[in-house]
Amino acid sequence: MKKINLFLLSMTIIALFLSCSGNDIDDSVKDLEKPTITDEGIVAMPENCQTYKPGEKIPVRYILKDNIELGSYNIEIHNNFDHHSHSTSAGDCPLDPKKTANDKVWIFNQDFTIPSGCRTFTIHQDIDIPTDRQPGDYHFVIRFTDKAGHQDLKAISIKLIAPAQ
Repeated sequence: MKKINLFLLSMTIIALFLSCSGNDIDDSVKDLEKPTITDEGIVAMPENCQTYKPGEKIPVRYILKDNIELGSYNIEIHNNFDHHSHSTSAGDCPLDPKKTANDKVWIFNQDFTIPSGCRTFTIHQDIDIPTDRQPGDYHFVIRFTDKAGHQDLKAISIKLIAPAQ
């Protein structure tokens, strides 16, 4: 009898030990969907082909959504002086002639965290444009990654114009 009780106790402990996954996330729900960057219900900014001047701010307003949990996002601004494309913008913008970047070209690249457990997050961020940056065509890129590692990307063409003299 003692051996049977010891055997049952051992089996119960093993069964309990094997049933634990080591985290609080329901492993039966797998995140197979990529997240989305949307302007649903808001006025999105920036929009394709918008112009800005050095010293101004770029207001960033977009909604990030995921079916399980958000992760983080990154905003990158880089020149488009060579007229390359990211194939995510809604239309073509008039471009300045191709040119070479100088030492005042604007480069911005920053990661942002999103509070844990969120499925929706509204970006409400203002980015200062330095006063001495090289005017021209730029790309404004949002990269958004959910907790599972799936990514969405939105690239927008913007133009930095020289202030009137």
